[in-house]
Amino acid sequence: MNSSFSGLKERILRKRIKISVVGLGYVGLPLALEFAKKGFSVLGIDVDRNRISHIQRRKSYITDISTQELRRVLATGRFTAISDFRAVGESECIIICVPTPLKKKYLPDISYIKQAVASIAKNIKPGTLVILESTTYPGTTEEVILPLLEQRGLKHNKDFYLCFSPERIDPGNKRYPVHKIPKVVGGITKQAAELGVAVYRGIIDTVVPVSSARTAEAVKLLENTFRLINIGLIDELSMMADKMKIDIWEVVEAAKTKPFGFMPFFPGPGVGGHCIPKDPLYLYWKAKKFGFKSRFIKLASDVISNMPEYVVRRVRKVLNKERRKLQAAKILVVGVTYKKDIKDLRKSPSLDIIEILQRNKARVSYYDPLIPYLKFHNINLKSVSLSGQAIAGYDCVVIATDHSCVDYGFILENSRLIFDTRNVYKGIVSAKISRL
Repeated sequence: MNSSFSGLKERILRKRIKISVVGLGYVGLPLALEFAKKGFSVLGIDVDRNRISHIQRRKSYITDISTQELRRVLATGRFTAISDFRAVGESECIIICVPTPLKKKYLPDISYIKQAVASIAKNIKPGTLVILESTTYPGTTEEVILPLLEQRGLKHNKDFYLCFSPERIDPGNKRYPVHKIPKVVGGITKQAAELGVAVYRGIIDTVVPVSSARTAEAVKLLENTFRLINIGLIDELSMMADKMKIDIWEVVEAAKTKPFGFMPFFPGPGVGGHCIPKDPLYLYWKAKKFGFKSRFIKLASDVISNMPEYVVRRVRKVLNKERRKLQAAKILVVGVTYKKDIKDLRKSPSLDIIEILQRNKARVSYYDPLIPYLKFHNINLKSVSLSGQAIAGYDCVVIATDHSCVDYGFILENSRLIFDTRNVYKGIVSAKISRL
């Protein structure tokens, strides 16, 4: 066992290392603060100067992190944030939490990872542990990151160690903060994995080592592919149930009483956020490189992508029953974030619904207490107020996101028609209400 490994592990266990977290978004910032709260010295690095400015002004920009929590951690002196990558040379552990979007629907974009690793490679000091958390296709850590780090002459397992540990942050989920979400770790070598496990055991209750970085990469994609396929299935079944005059929500509620062999998924207007719409398509793309086409992934993705169009078709049908046309109809969309109770618009199906309604010449307004204004593609709107008189003036109200702070009873009392994509009116029978 080399002295670099044993010395680094000892310093990790004694919390005598400095950790750099690269990327201070919804994954990186909570992670950085958790390390600082548990006694590590942490440096946050982000090329987005607006984020750095927020931290320097002691103001949070992440829903899951309150300004008060950020200020408490900053007051300890264990967390600072800058935009200069040269500072990673001060750290013995570097954790990468940068975005991994899609260039096109089926083409991964790991350019942010490559840029971050290239900057790290210029400044890394010998004896450093590097961990990638950004979701990506199996093989990225070994096939892309390892060569980039070694191209300046450093050798893995001698001069540095490399792991992959998939992020599992669930924005808005107060039941599972960072330290309560089990952490999977896979290393390029056993020694790298051992160091990665030691780092995360310093802040997380349960750490799960796996045999390789490639396995850890596949774990994350399995988790979100499982969700994508089951959401696609229940969305398709909801369309089928509508044709058969069956309430799919009642079906799911009854089915979930079975204590084994069933896990409930619920239909919705589409899927947003950074993970589910994208991550399985990384796996789909990588599988094609091996001559394998995953029909399940593509089908589920296509079904879900079609849901905003389907919602608008159903709204048109609801209006037509009342002898109204979608064209020129006044439509109020309630909720524009991709999930309830968070200020996050990434890939929100509500935005697609608004754009499709606008293309169909409907007069669209929206209400969302978390999002005061919208500027997205062709959308340029401000959130309206919810007076009884205002609600009564809309031909149809579309419930697209089920925020806890919205008074749905007030909406029901004053509206003409409602199309409910989230089942907020569960158990309520009214001629006004149509459900997905």
